[in-house]
Amino acid sequence: MQQSTIKYAMVALLALTITTVQAKHAHAASEQPPTMLLDGRALAFPAPPVIENGVSYVPLRPVFEAEGAQVKWDEGTQSVKAMKDGAVITYRMGDSVAYKNQEKLTLPVPGKLINGFSMVPLRFVSEMLGNVVQWHAYARSISISSIHTFETEITYGVNLRTEPSSEADASLVRMLAKGQRIHVIRAVDANWLEVQTEDGKIGFMSAKPKYSNYSSPDLAMKQADALIAFGSTFIGTHYDFGADSDQTDAFDCSSFVKRVFGDVLGIDLPRVSYDQAKEGVEVKLDDLRKGDLLFFSARGLDIGHVGIYAGDGKILHTYSDKLGVHIEAFDGQWKDRFVTARRVF
Repeated sequence: MQQSTIKYAMVALLALTITTVQAKHAHAASEQPPTMLLDGRALAFPAPPVIENGVSYVPLRPVFEAEGAQVKWDEGTQSVKAMKDGAVITYRMGDSVAYKNQEKLTLPVPGKLINGFSMVPLRFVSEMLGNVVQWHAYARSISISSIHTFETEITYGVNLRTEPSSEADASLVRMLAKGQRIHVIRAVDANWLEVQTEDGKIGFMSAKPKYSNYSSPDLAMKQADALIAFGSTFIGTHYDFGADSDQTDAFDCSSFVKRVFGDVLGIDLPRVSYDQAKEGVEVKLDDLRKGDLLFFSARGLDIGHVGIYAGDGKILHTYSDKLGVHIEAFDGQWKDRFVTARRVF
């Protein structure tokens, strides 16, 4: 009985210790200074942003200089003068007002010295330089956009969200309608774009080609990596000519390609390779990029086989029951039977 009591006490103590350690780690994570991104680029400052009583303070001089402003600091008056694009901004630390040329602007709280650095409320940066600023709670990060052009068009209605995830309904901001224009701040990953709307909102939307006409080498590489990674999860899967494209127990070459592109990028390719070869734009062999489609002659047909270029001179495809889905070198018979390459994203 005594041994059981001691054992129980030890287990309880261990559980309490683990809980305490986890709580300390969680608290420490919440106390980490937020990161700051300017136009999608992470900024490194000698003084990190600080949050006090719900107000985000950022280092004044480094933020202005990161945006190309010329900054002069007057130690005697504890004031700063910043010049950019014809605008002259003046501010004295501790004051509740700042000036942009002759325009007087009221700050929500005064700037102050924190750990020896001149810090100002985040709203100061937004109003003084005409930026759009957004706090991302999910990542404890501050996103600043200084761009005022909207180069990208929404081509299919898509949700704008507060974080790059579609799992939580609470993250939904609103629908971006077809024809609306946005600025893409960055490609977060293969699936999500951080964007700015014309009415000054920053949020996240799907990066799938269906939803906008945005494209960039960075996004294309992320999406190509995601395509090959997903397709590679089927390596060894049985080959079956004429396999139903709605299932994954077996594939033929074109049903495999259709499935991978549909699931990863939402691109609905035709069912057979001959028709798939009509999609996108033609690419020369010397210009191949990971994720491009490769088409070959087969079974007496001008185009009877398709694979995905996996980069580094390799093909991800399927054509025999012995091999199933696999990756192999793009050489030998494949170079001899090659017909064309197409880029669809």
